[in-house]
Amino acid sequence: MAKHPVVVYGASGYTGMLIMDALIDQNIPFTAISRSAERTREMMAQRVVRLESATYEIIECDHSVESLTRAFAGAKVVCNTVGPFVNFGLTAVEAALKAGCHYLDTTGEQGYIRQARDQFGDLYRQVGLLLAPSTAYMYTFAEIAAELALETPGVDALETASLARGPRGVGAGVTIGSTASIFELFRQEQCYLWEKKLVPHAPAASFNLVTPEIAQPVFGLPWGGTSLPVFFENDARVRSCISAVGFYDNDVMKLVHSIGQKWDTEYKHMAKAEQDAVINQLVASTTPVMPPRERTTIQRTVDFAIGRGQLAAVRATVHGVTPYLATGVLQAAAAMKLIDNETHKVGFASAGKAFGHRYLLGFLEQRGLARATVTQL
Repeated sequence: MAKHPVVVYGASGYTGMLIMDALIDQNIPFTAISRSAERTREMMAQRVVRLESATYEIIECDHSVESLTRAFAGAKVVCNTVGPFVNFGLTAVEAALKAGCHYLDTTGEQGYIRQARDQFGDLYRQVGLLLAPSTAYMYTFAEIAAELALETPGVDALETASLARGPRGVGAGVTIGSTASIFELFRQEQCYLWEKKLVPHAPAASFNLVTPEIAQPVFGLPWGGTSLPVFFENDARVRSCISAVGFYDNDVMKLVHSIGQKWDTEYKHMAKAEQDAVINQLVASTTPVMPPRERTTIQRTVDFAIGRGQLAAVRATVHGVTPYLATGVLQAAAAMKLIDNETHKVGFASAGKAFGHRYLLGFLEQRGLARATVTQL
């Protein structure tokens, strides 16, 4: 049973440790939960900043609804980082509900997000709890840009893009969990929002993304469709939402696209067990590592939303740095509100709708992690 208001599940992973960093910065006590207490203790000692000043505990727990419910009990907020979420996420969502906790996670896996909404959104709403997946750099920055664009009267169509810069080289700085999640996207239907309905992308869909901050077009992908079409599906202001992701200064997107094409032609019709073997082989071939702490001189981001209406047109851009660090900060910003029972929404909702995009943007701006501009077109 957790002694502290916030639980970080998946505490031995890279993102989990950055969430703990941000919680320590806000003097928020937390419970770190993972399958191995020894591994978590070791990694926290190496990676978590200002650990000596933190109030925390470590709980070892297996990944089952019953065990997690017991471990989460006593907390107010669960911050989950255990992926691929399409495989593991719903277990934690159910456990958080049974333990009476608000739920946050860091994924943009659209298939899982739709499952969480459909299976648990109304149950969370009935008991006054928030279910807010995808509270992370990807796609909260793009959501902030989209909400800024929607402040222009008449805008009802959105196109968003998340462009990130990191270490050069295919697979550079890729973690085990994120690699597995990327390859799991091939198995999931990826949709965009068109005329208020989720419509599947073509299997080989790709984009040439153009932004004035970068000299050359950036090759981008639907990246599972992203969470934004789901978040805006029932928003009365929005008729369509198409989202894309690109990594500039890195050829990883072209590699992922080629693997996706190969998946569609060779692996799509295999049995699940055979597909599992293919994904395990792909993950192993990337030699994922625990990346070094991000640097503002290397990890930079550009997220933008172009909003259009019958006569209105606007472009909102959020420039940022260190997306993993920003993810930890966004989780802490959300947890702070939930500890104080301050949320605009309960049930299934995005971070922007639950806490306000201006609040999240201000929290990031105060820490030098983001800056926004809005231009009428």
